[in-house]
Amino acid sequence: MAFEIVTILIGIEHLGIMVLEMFASPAKQAKAFDMEESFLRQKAARTSMANQGIYNGMLGVSLIASQFIFLGMTAIMVGRLLLIFVAVVGLYGALTATKKIWLFQFIPAVIGLILSL
Repeated sequence: MAFEIVTILIGIEHLGIMVLEMFASPAKQAKAFDMEESFLRQKAARTSMANQGIYNGMLGVSLIASQFIFLGMTAIMVGRLLLIFVAVVGLYGALTATKKIWLFQFIPAVIGLILSL
């Protein structure tokens, strides 16, 4: 049960990240993602952020749906696969973008994976 709850919460978190990346002002994005606001005001950066947002949104929907569409071991296996994706992307983001990603994406995904054992 804890695995399912953590997986759904991580999915909700990714929907929140999607909202930030797609719809937040450059000022809010700059604060959330430790980036320069002047950079985030550029059209190419706005497009890139929105593109990232749609990926995070679809990942969030997939994490949540995996716990309602599938049953038993299938739900656990699909959830694990998606959490591995989150952990890998979180680790990469922590190494290349901002260390906050370690706390908000990588660690929760690892906790979810541990709970699935």
